[in-house]
Amino acid sequence: MATERNTVVYQRSDAALYDAGLRAYMLRVYNYMAGGLAITGAVAFGVANTPALYNAIFGTPLAWVVILAPLVMVFVLSARVHRMSPGTAQLCFWVFSGLMGASLASIFLQYTGESIARVFFITAGAFGALSLYGYTTKKSLAGWGSFLLIGLFGIIIAMIVNIFLGSESLQFAISVIGVLIFAGLTAYDTQRIKEIYDEGAGADHNARSAIMGALTLYLDFINLFLFLLRFMGNQRS
Repeated sequence: MATERNTVVYQRSDAALYDAGLRAYMLRVYNYMAGGLAITGAVAFGVANTPALYNAIFGTPLAWVVILAPLVMVFVLSARVHRMSPGTAQLCFWVFSGLMGASLASIFLQYTGESIARVFFITAGAFGALSLYGYTTKKSLAGWGSFLLIGLFGIIIAMIVNIFLGSESLQFAISVIGVLIFAGLTAYDTQRIKEIYDEGAGADHNARSAIMGALTLYLDFINLFLFLLRFMGNQRS
C-alpha cells in the first residue's frame, strides 16, 4: 500500500512539474509574439508618420528590399534556427518584426487610425479565443493541417490572379476565406506548439522552439489582422 501511495505521489508530482514547464514555455511563446507585434506596430507607425523616411523607402527600389526581406528572414529562421544560439535566434526574430513593421507602414496611410485600432482589438480577441481552444482541446487537430495548407496555397494563387483582374468581389471572397484559414491555423498551430514541447528536451531546445512558436503565431495573427482589415477597415478619403 505504501508503495502504491508513493507511486501516486510521484505521478502527481511529475504531472505538476510538466504542467508548470508547459505553462512557462507557452508564456514565453506568447511573450515573444507580443514583443514582436509591439515592435512591428511601433516601426509601422513611425515610418508612416515620418514622410522623409517613408518616401526614402517606398519612393525608391528600396521598397522591394523592405517588402521581401521579412520573407527571407522567415526562411532563414526556419532553416537555421536549430543551429543558432537562443540569443541569435531571438535577435533574428526582433529584426524580422522590425522589417515587417516597415513593410506594413502603408496601412496607416490607407486606413483610418480608428479602424486599424478597432480591427486590431477584434483580431486580438479572436486570436486569444482560438489559441485558447487549441491549447485546451483534447481533440487532435492534426487533420486540419493538410486542409488548411491547401486553402493557404489557394488564396495565394487567387491573390496573384486578382492583381491582374482587380475584382472587388474576388478580393472580398479572398479576405473572408483568408480569415477562416488563419483562424483555423491559430488553433492548429497552438496545439502543434504544445506537441513540440512534448517532443523536445533541454533548455536551449525549448528556447529556440519558443521563438519558432512565436514566429508561427505572429504570422497567424498578422495575416488574420490584415484579412480582417481588408473588409472591415475604413479607408482614408
